[in-house]
Amino acid sequence: MATATLTSKGQITMPQAVRQTLGLQAGDRVAFVADNAGGYKVIALRKDVKALRGRFAGRAQQPVSVADMASAVQAEAAARISTARAAARGSVAKARRAR
Repeated sequence: MATATLTSKGQITMPQAVRQTLGLQAGDRVAFVADNAGGYKVIALRKDVKALRGRFAGRAQQPVSVADMASAVQAEAAARISTARAAARGSVAKARRAR
């Protein structure tokens, strides 16, 4: 397992094995994306979309239409909004009970 130490400035040095696996070089950018388990994934941000060619080859049984993708995005957004609203209602109810 690769590890790094956080400095007082909030910086880390990415271990060489991780940099090589992600194909990172000096000046490249990474994103920290929250996952459902409460952790984060480190994603290398590619400078050129051509670097992604073939990355997902063979993973889908059949192509997905743009309309299907848009529908999936709308459904996920609606679910997140619903969850946020429910959490807000719970917070309001808790505040009222505390009075």
